[in-house]
Amino acid sequence: MQHLVFVYGTLRSGESNHHYLSTAQFLGHHQTEPQFALYDLGPYPALSVGQKSIQGEVYLINEETLIELDKLEDVPVEYHRETIVTPFGQAWIYLYQDAEQLSDEIASGDWCQRV
Repeated sequence: MQHLVFVYGTLRSGESNHHYLSTAQFLGHHQTEPQFALYDLGPYPALSVGQKSIQGEVYLINEETLIELDKLEDVPVEYHRETIVTPFGQAWIYLYQDAEQLSDEIASGDWCQRV
C-alpha cells in the first residue's frame, strides 16, 4: 500500500533523518493552510494546532516506510498521525501529543529557517 506523508522537520531533504525516506518518491514542496504552530524542541520540531502555515515536503512512501516513521515519531506516545489536504492528495502529518508543554515557537513555520 502507498501513502503520502508531509514532512516538516528532520525528515526534510538535507536534515538528520531524511535517510528514512531513501526509498520514497519526492512529490514536491507544500505550505499548509494556516492551522498549525511549529515549535523547536532542540534536536527536532513539534507541530500542534495553531494559526500558521508550515513549510514542508510531500513524499510517496510504502507501508514499511510508514511503519518506520511511526516508530521514529513514537506514535502514539509522543506524536499521532492525522491527514491534511495537499496538492498531491491526502497526506499523513505528525502532530505532537503534549502541546501544552510547548513554548519555543518557530515564527516562520519553517524548521530549516529556525536559526
